[in-house]
Amino acid sequence: MLHPGEGGYDEALAEWDLQQDPDRAPAVSTASGRQEAMTLVHAVATSADHAVGPAVAALNDPDASGEALRHVLVGGVHSVEDFAAEVAEAQGGDPLPAHEATKIIGEVLAELDS
Repeated sequence: MLHPGEGGYDEALAEWDLQQDPDRAPAVSTASGRQEAMTLVHAVATSADHAVGPAVAALNDPDASGEALRHVLVGGVHSVEDFAAEVAEAQGGDPLPAHEATKIIGEVLAELDS
């Protein structure tokens, strides 16, 4: 069992996501999906209870947001770090540490796939 922040966590989460639907096409990120994904990650990170369900329910295009997050995840730790910096720039505040952003992405993807 790996935990966020441990070596190999991002790769293991990306592999787990692929195992959930091995026939899924490679992730493609659209501008609108990425923007909505950034808003979603920020909302979860800054909410008092870190509730993923309500944040996912508020999405306009859950599929595009999920694809954008999968695209970030597949890119590895540097992609997650860059995404966290983008979120902070767009939404304000400090960038999330990569392990926190990865954890939120994993929780969102699990919610979207349920």
